[in-house]
Amino acid sequence: MNQSKGMVLLVTASNPQTQLFIDYLHKQLACPVSVLSPGIEWKPRDARQALILLDADHMSEETMQQWHARTTEDENLTLAAFNLKDEDHALRAMSALHLQGVFYGSDSLPMICKGLEALLAGELWMSRSLMTRMISFLRRQQLNSYRPVCGLTHRELEIIGLLGSGASNSDIADRLFVSEHTVKSHLYNIFRKIQVHNRVQAVNWARQNLGVPPPPDLCRRRGSTSSAAKSEPRDGFR
Repeated sequence: MNQSKGMVLLVTASNPQTQLFIDYLHKQLACPVSVLSPGIEWKPRDARQALILLDADHMSEETMQQWHARTTEDENLTLAAFNLKDEDHALRAMSALHLQGVFYGSDSLPMICKGLEALLAGELWMSRSLMTRMISFLRRQQLNSYRPVCGLTHRELEIIGLLGSGASNSDIADRLFVSEHTVKSHLYNIFRKIQVHNRVQAVNWARQNLGVPPPPDLCRRRGSTSSAAKSEPRDGFR
């Protein structure tokens, strides 16, 4: 038996069917496999690598969150979930838990073993479509974390960030590849939405309500753009 690959801890209800599943995994993976009750007060006991497999069919969201909290600070623990209903269910679980692998109730035993082998080797196990949806979700979440209640757009947030750096309307136009007229229109909308009257008030409002705004693209400085970039239309959104 290969002890170096770690062990699998199956968090689920203990019954005869579970025991058959454990016996199959133990034989196929050639590593220790144990079952833990979802409600047990379990804590990591040593530095051994362990894959914790949560049974979504026998655990509430609250219980899964508790197991997630137990594993986040231990780099030797890998968290995955199985018996998920579909990709939507998996996306909801991944948005709440730091899962490195997901398995559906429809997955075959050989497929589950293949995925567990990958997870034990330090890889991720999920479909490409699920990964794409998760990345899109995280991007939207990151953007929304910077969007205040008043409804500023991402472009308006970029402009507020540039105001804080002391950029003039001309500087902002060059950096965002828009016209100064467009910048003035954005500033008018910003001032109206956050109910301020000038640039200083807008910057102060941003510092009080946004903390650190999303970083604008500051790598393009005035006068350093290429001739091709300068020839592009500058009176619209990008």
